[in-house]
Amino acid sequence: MALSRLEKVQVWLLTAAMGLLSVLFRLFGPRRLTASENKLPAVGNPLLLESATQLARKIRRKEVTSVEVVQTYIDRIQEVNPFLNAVVKDRFSAALQEAAQVDKLIEEETGGEEVLEDRLPLLGVPLSVKESFALQGMPFTTGVISRRGIVATVDTPSVALLKRAGAIPLGVTNTSELCMWSESNNHLYGITNNPYDLERIPGGSSGGEGSILGAAGAVIGVGSDIGGSIRMPCFFNGIFGHKTTPGVVSADNQYPPTSGRQHEYLSVGPMCRYAEDLLPLLRIMAGPKAHMLSLNTDVDLKKLRFFTIPHDGGSPHTHPVSNELLDIQRKVVQRLEADLGVTVQEVHFPRLRYSFQIWDTYMGLPNEEGKPPLPFAELMGEPGQPAWPVWEMLKRMMGKSDHTVAAISLALIEKTRVSKPSSFIMQQKEALQKEVEELLGTNGVCLYPSHPRVAPKHHHPLLRPFDFAYTGILNILGLPVTQCPLGVGEEGLPLGVQVVSGKMQDHLTIAVALYLEKTFGGWRDPGAN
Repeated sequence: MALSRLEKVQVWLLTAAMGLLSVLFRLFGPRRLTASENKLPAVGNPLLLESATQLARKIRRKEVTSVEVVQTYIDRIQEVNPFLNAVVKDRFSAALQEAAQVDKLIEEETGGEEVLEDRLPLLGVPLSVKESFALQGMPFTTGVISRRGIVATVDTPSVALLKRAGAIPLGVTNTSELCMWSESNNHLYGITNNPYDLERIPGGSSGGEGSILGAAGAVIGVGSDIGGSIRMPCFFNGIFGHKTTPGVVSADNQYPPTSGRQHEYLSVGPMCRYAEDLLPLLRIMAGPKAHMLSLNTDVDLKKLRFFTIPHDGGSPHTHPVSNELLDIQRKVVQRLEADLGVTVQEVHFPRLRYSFQIWDTYMGLPNEEGKPPLPFAELMGEPGQPAWPVWEMLKRMMGKSDHTVAAISLALIEKTRVSKPSSFIMQQKEALQKEVEELLGTNGVCLYPSHPRVAPKHHHPLLRPFDFAYTGILNILGLPVTQCPLGVGEEGLPLGVQVVSGKMQDHLTIAVALYLEKTFGGWRDPGAN
């Protein structure tokens, strides 16, 4: 049994419409930047090249003050943010006051460094926060103009836990409109740029986080991921990120809220430049559920079973994986086999070619009570009346809509969704779930491309809107994934790979991330020659 004729027509119409829009963007878009305009300033202060773990240790030992560290990051944000538009609202004055209080606390502490490390492991370390997370006193709009002026009155649980561990938020970062597109662009804050090439996207929806982290304007951050919103920005900006096993890190107090069965696929996790920060961040963010992930278990990489999947089997909805990404994944396989003495088995799952349809189908399923997800058009109109997508598209053509082309298109496509999910697609998902879980077990790790290509140019995702399926399918399968940078490619853009393991085996993928950082060099300064 194959896809229905209606489903095929839906895919064709969306691809054709997005292609036409992309052509219009190219014809009427901004001029190309010169080489000097497109270059980010290089990192100058060595404090910017320390991990959060190292900075916390130096602050505790009084080798550097929290005020010095926070001021250094404020200076870097002020240096690079005019190029990036990543941080959309800062709290620099409050952060410096909090840093001064940290330094006073350390001076008065009589219990010693170990007491501070145990109680406040991130004491004095700056933090960036995705704007869709509630951060008390900061905007909480997710880029929707009708939500302008809405300010968070509480902290989302993961942010509260990081603050309780001593981290100091510097500000909030840009997202795609309503966190549902692969480019961080909205009409409230504007478009965010990639630090490696300002004419390219930083990904979405955690693109502001990815951009400011990749530019060394932050050392640690938090993101959410329901289709790749941690992993795509981490890939495009050359940093580490972890999509946790769903249900471990709380996703409360985010906007938009999940509905239907979407909570089963949403993950909250850390984003950072240095792999050694992943484990402590996840341990803090998981709070009372941290014990579920065996994060204190030592991992012997030589005892793991390794697999590699080079592509999705040739889906007509996604770009073919580029040669440079296929090549870097092969190099990872070669290094694993040479360094660890393991055999990396290449496997293929033909059902991966249905990744987009599986993601789309399951995102639209009703919850246990039969209640469907909130319509996207309704979210677009919050806190007022639902948006009319056809009317908004007409307004957009006249430059009058408050919404992006991507958001309007998603609302239009939602209107065409068939009421009854495809039994064929649901069968493919269940069979794929069983195959993958049997393969990975509790000690298997798999490499899978992060995306078919390196960071696209602005608006180009409209040409191939389904390329996110390489990340989205892993949300529906509920697997933990660590996104790992692997240097830069022919165009000076970050390369990378997803490292996937079985449910609740997050510690395995993080252990592999530490190995890959040592082997391939990890994050690279985008401003360096």
